[in-house]
Amino acid sequence: MNDADAALIRTFYDALARRDLAAMEGCYHPEVTFGDPIFPEVEGRDRIMAMWRVQLGHGADLDLTLRAVTALPHAVTASWNAGYTFTATGRRVVHQVDSLFRFEGGLIIRHHDEFDFKRWSKMALGRPVGLVVGWTPAFRTRIRDRARQGLERTAAAV
Repeated sequence: MNDADAALIRTFYDALARRDLAAMEGCYHPEVTFGDPIFPEVEGRDRIMAMWRVQLGHGADLDLTLRAVTALPHAVTASWNAGYTFTATGRRVVHQVDSLFRFEGGLIIRHHDEFDFKRWSKMALGRPVGLVVGWTPAFRTRIRDRARQGLERTAAAV
């Protein structure tokens, strides 16, 4: 990878911090794929942008900090924090995320985020709920299903 790819990732996170969906979309290849613990596989720029609309719609007080961007031989990694209020509970979450990016034609073709789902659920749900059920596969499936439903509604409306 080169400095241009790392610069594109900085541009992407600057746009995310500003909630500038058009600038974010301009960083993605039309055939991009995205995955994380809540949205395991989202394909195509239009659907991924619908996912970001859902995410940003629930985080009106988003505070993003890009900690590091590292160019590797065939990818770029980014470490970042997203602080926001989880709307379902009103609890403040500081989400620590590690991302991996691959590129094609100077645009992001693969975007994968990793974070500690159990840690997130403890912050989002609080104790004891986050500790007792936040880590279970059934709870994770429920969160994924709700997120997918929100994505489908948003994608259909666009």
